Amino acid sequence: MKKIVILDRDGVINLDSPDFIKSPEEWIPIPGSLEAIASLNKAGFEVAIATNQSGLARQYYDTATLDRIHQKMHTLLAEHGGKIHAVFFCPHGPDDTCECRKPKPGLIYQIADHFKITLSKEIPCIGDSLRDLEAAETAGCRPILVHTGNGQKTSEKLSPSLKTIAQYPDLSAAVNALLT
Repeated sequence: MKKIVILDRDGVINLDSPDFIKSPEEWIPIPGSLEAIASLNKAGFEVAIATNQSGLARQYYDTATLDRIHQKMHTLLAEHGGKIHAVFFCPHGPDDTCECRKPKPGLIYQIADHFKITLSKEIPCIGDSLRDLEAAETAGCRPILVHTGNGQKTSEKLSPSLKTIAQYPDLSAAVNALLT
């Protein structure tokens, strides 16, 4: 059986911004996050990203720029011996009625189709926002909250069904817990 971990991008792997990450220069990894992904890979996990990118719908950047941002992420990760196996993103805005924008689980379903896996509580989905956790819960995966990005604020407003999920200071701590 494939071992998969699903990660949100902004606020989990890289520093988030209320003004959006609009260029490769603005994409800055959170300390320890790239090493954490490399540790997952070394332990036999494939890593997928599920990320809302409404900046596309808002025309803050285009898909070519998003590709360059992701290329920077892949390049820096490779320097640490890690790899993201697939990136899935929702290009729609918050008012669009799509199935892929988290908190809807469409991106996670796309990941399951891509990797030919059955979603279960065995599959960790690590995020920093309520919509990440809700998408994971709806898809039947194991939601995990990190306190980077919006995570600390999210921790304070969890619904009763999410109050008992695992929470960690950052991706590095979450990965250490998964691997022990």
